[in-house]
Amino acid sequence: MQFAFTDDQLAFRDAVRDLLARECPPSVVRDAWTNKHGRTDTLWTRLGEMGVLGAALELTDLDLVLVFEESGYFAVPEPIVEHVAVAVPLLPEPTRAATGAITAVTSLEGQGAVAYGNSADVVVAGSDAGVELLEAFEVTTLPNSVDGSRRLGQVSSSGTGSGVQIGDRDVFRRAFDRGALGTAAQLIGLTRRMLDMTVAYVSDRNQFGVPVGSFQAVKHHLADARIALEFARPLVYRAAWSMSEEDPDASVHVSMAKAAAGDAANLTAAKALQCHGAIGYSYEYDLHLFMKRAWALAAAWGDASWHRSRVGRAIL
Repeated sequence: MQFAFTDDQLAFRDAVRDLLARECPPSVVRDAWTNKHGRTDTLWTRLGEMGVLGAALELTDLDLVLVFEESGYFAVPEPIVEHVAVAVPLLPEPTRAATGAITAVTSLEGQGAVAYGNSADVVVAGSDAGVELLEAFEVTTLPNSVDGSRRLGQVSSSGTGSGVQIGDRDVFRRAFDRGALGTAAQLIGLTRRMLDMTVAYVSDRNQFGVPVGSFQAVKHHLADARIALEFARPLVYRAAWSMSEEDPDASVHVSMAKAAAGDAANLTAAKALQCHGAIGYSYEYDLHLFMKRAWALAAAWGDASWHRSRVGRAIL
């Protein structure tokens, strides 16, 4: 049995990685914290030109999981998961035809706060009762997430008949799972980034005439983070396969992945902060851009406790 990704899947990931390396350095993420919309000036257009924004119409969850992981690695301040993984597969024609020109976000988390709602063209809102498409809506700005580039808003429909039913309870469940899976993949990418930054820092930072990375305590911190990453990543890939193959247990696999990925990201953030020392607390240093995104996403689409309870209900 072949467990590896295909050459095409890896090539697509590499192309997206190259684009993000050029278009989304930490300076761009930092700018999104203070600009008017919490997003980038050109990246959304570039992703559309590459075909990423409408990719969910042709690609499977297994094809997209590596793309979402890279968007996490670069802390992309755009609603990639909300748009690509969740909204696009639900959008009806002719709205679907414009997936590269619009921004669609979702309100499926059940927490009332919609990320990037202020810049959305359409909103897909859902609950256990089903899923609606809102093209006429109002957004009330909420206090910012811990991640300053992830602007939150309360979305409500405006006008009679502004919401169109586009799915039932089963459609909502699958859409929620896709959102949780995409976020889990982003958390894997964030974990990798924080670990890479920390390894580079402790290799360069000298104390007592040697790199601090040579100290056993620092090695243990980094090993703990790496082990958490290596345990979580296969669960995310397995969940992507289960969703692509419509496995009856896909929801359980998604919950296992989201819980493990959130735990790995939170652990790595703590280890990275400790290994960096005082500079890790500095606003001018880039580590906090990735830590705070990890904290926000670990709580989004169900936190680890919620997903463990879901797995427990399925088992028992």
